[in-house]
Amino acid sequence: MNPEKIYPIDGFKNTVLLKPLIEASDVSNVFAGEYSYYSNFNDPTQFLTESVLYNFGISKTSLRIGKFCAFAHGVKFVMADANHSTSGITSFPFAVFGEKWAESLPLSEYPFKKYKDIVIGNDVWLGMDVTIMPGVSIGHGSIVGAQSVVASDVPPYSIVAGNPARVIRDRYSADEKEALLDLQWWNWEIEKIELAMPTLVKGNVSELIKFAQEQ
Repeated sequence: MNPEKIYPIDGFKNTVLLKPLIEASDVSNVFAGEYSYYSNFNDPTQFLTESVLYNFGISKTSLRIGKFCAFAHGVKFVMADANHSTSGITSFPFAVFGEKWAESLPLSEYPFKKYKDIVIGNDVWLGMDVTIMPGVSIGHGSIVGAQSVVASDVPPYSIVAGNPARVIRDRYSADEKEALLDLQWWNWEIEKIELAMPTLVKGNVSELIKFAQEQ
């Protein structure tokens, strides 16, 4: 498995690895870890234009994606530049239209709300048509159900769904989550991950801890 290969599955053009795709672009505020991928029935190479929306650079925020994430068709990230100023009487963005309207009050002087970066942890699965709103962080190992709209932070190893998305249940107990977060399997050398794959896919937390101890 070559993490620098844009198309990771031989003979298929519907899935791309995000890290090499982003690094080949001129976009400087979107980052992805190794092996995270995006699938799209049409053209997944358009991720940066069709999935990362309103990325104009005004807000100075970024989208940061961890390793081993799986993003389904239609996933959208709404960057903070989509937002209008709402602290005054109107939310209309006069300055966007230039000329006299921009001279009256430049866009740089608009009292926009400040947002954090959008941060997607490691080993996160986003289902079909999920929308992630500005400033949201999704914890490691979480799963977001199809067509959910995520407007607030998601704790690690949670399953969330709905609009707005709510936690349906935790994937593991508090102790198990703590153990998984301590193990950080996504940061292991790829050779170790390859040895652990049967346990990662079919095993439980205790078995993964045992594997790590034996290694």
